[in-house]
Amino acid sequence: MAKIAIVGAGQGGLHLAIGLRQDGHDVTVLSNRTGQQIHDGFVTSSQSMYGMALGLERDLGIDFWEHEDVKYSAASMRIGDGDGNVMLYWEGQMDEPGQSIDQRIKMPRWMDHFEKLGGKILYQDADIATLEELTLDFDLVIVASGKGEIGQLFQRNPERSPYTQPMRVLALTYVKPMRPRDGDPAISINVNPGIGEYVTFPGLTRSGPCDIFTIECVPGGPMDCWADVKTAADHLAVSEHLLRTYFPHEAERIDGRLELTDDQAVLRGRVTPTVKHPVATLPSGRTVLGLGDVLVLNDPITGQGSNNASKGAQIYLDAIRANPNGPFDAAWMTNVFERFWDYAQWAVNYTNMTLGQPPAHMMKILQAASQNPAVAHAMANSFNDPQSITPWYFEPAAADRFLAEKMQVAA
Repeated sequence: MAKIAIVGAGQGGLHLAIGLRQDGHDVTVLSNRTGQQIHDGFVTSSQSMYGMALGLERDLGIDFWEHEDVKYSAASMRIGDGDGNVMLYWEGQMDEPGQSIDQRIKMPRWMDHFEKLGGKILYQDADIATLEELTLDFDLVIVASGKGEIGQLFQRNPERSPYTQPMRVLALTYVKPMRPRDGDPAISINVNPGIGEYVTFPGLTRSGPCDIFTIECVPGGPMDCWADVKTAADHLAVSEHLLRTYFPHEAERIDGRLELTDDQAVLRGRVTPTVKHPVATLPSGRTVLGLGDVLVLNDPITGQGSNNASKGAQIYLDAIRANPNGPFDAAWMTNVFERFWDYAQWAVNYTNMTLGQPPAHMMKILQAASQNPAVAHAMANSFNDPQSITPWYFEPAAADRFLAEKMQVAA
């Protein structure tokens, strides 16, 4: 069995660490925060997760919230303007429900579970010198946290990274449950063309059930008004104003006024969608392997981040199971990541298409989804598996063939 170090105690790092520990490997995780500090801190993500990724957690026995009544079984998209005019709307059922568990309660529970399995957690910041020391003591070092100088070790892959700047200004908010939407609980994407998006779904946070939403603002547009926001109260006030102004259909769910679940239930930022090369070479010449957002950083608009981290961790876990004693050299690392990229490329393309100017064939598909339940069903399940909509979502000719088949069946 191997001796493996993982830098980062997030979705991907802990998923992999727990799986490796269950297999009997000697595993050490480095975290710059204790479980209690994570629990007591600010929200870190919206972490909308779907059937495939949740199933991987179930397989490891870490689906501790399986029976919580905060799941959603549908997905919808509305494209409209701030005057309430709707250009199109579709809604479809998911084959498996989605779920969002606040990482402030999820990661501490996983950390405790990992330690009960015999894993070791070191609470410290990690820099390049730390990685150098780890590569001397461990057979494999995996970097699952990309902040600071260690994240900069991994080089951007321009062939897989079409964007060089953030495409949205992001504002994430956890609020006390709003008025239930009509129909089944769902992940709902609302698009105000050229201005931004509003994405919402139910979740579970420290105080219990909640609604989680992200406002995605086109930089320089009318919703890009966050520069002077400093406090949680200001964040909430701006969020409610934007919701009422630009997404009036969703604002109808506000029962009186929005209320934060807690004073740390807000997060703002900008993300440049980026894919990096998987292997970083240290000054010594020794190598480390990246995982999750360190290598594949998506805008959260399609909710792929935590799912990619989970699926990537499982692919790494399977690769180590097939090669439990190594060697874990640079060629092996690259090969493992390319196995993940075979899947992740579709999540990246899916997200990047959503952020940019929609091509004509994409709009034809979305319009068809508003009229054909079979197309809506396929789109609803694309959140779970973006590969399921290849090639027709990504290629105009394939889109025409797909739509012709669905319309013929509907007739």
